[in-house]
Amino acid sequence: MGHIELRDLDDDDLDAIFEMMRDREAVQEAAFTATDPDDRAAFDAWIARQRANRENALFVVTENGGFAGTAGAFTTDGDREVTYWITAHARGRGVATEALRLLVSREPTRPLFARVASHNVRSIAVLERVGFTEVSRMMSFAPGVGREVEERVYSLLPALE
Repeated sequence: MGHIELRDLDDDDLDAIFEMMRDREAVQEAAFTATDPDDRAAFDAWIARQRANRENALFVVTENGGFAGTAGAFTTDGDREVTYWITAHARGRGVATEALRLLVSREPTRPLFARVASHNVRSIAVLERVGFTEVSRMMSFAPGVGREVEERVYSLLPALE
């Protein structure tokens, strides 16, 4: 793993993000993705909504200055959640763990939540390494696999004083 940083997302990143989010293996693992990852118009509309929402914190993950993925925080149903997506060439080397640590250090809200498909063992391991603990499970429809899958909800609580 090289030097990992988070930087603000800009227009020049959109093509790389779209391509990353079309990776079939990643879509299967993430499960909770766009219905059609190849639909550029839908992607453009989605990312525009995310960028327009002032509550969202959207970052590009870089490794040695090059694009390695995305990370962000957003609010849904009153809960602050984190998300990350790492490119294929950067997976399995600690990039996601370091990116999530950086994101958590920037995000003051606690508790923080994250959702993950139960079959996504790599993402579960990342969450647990950063200090998230599982708080619930439910069945949810996952467009990335075209069926219901078990979804795990993780939480990062405030540090004990």
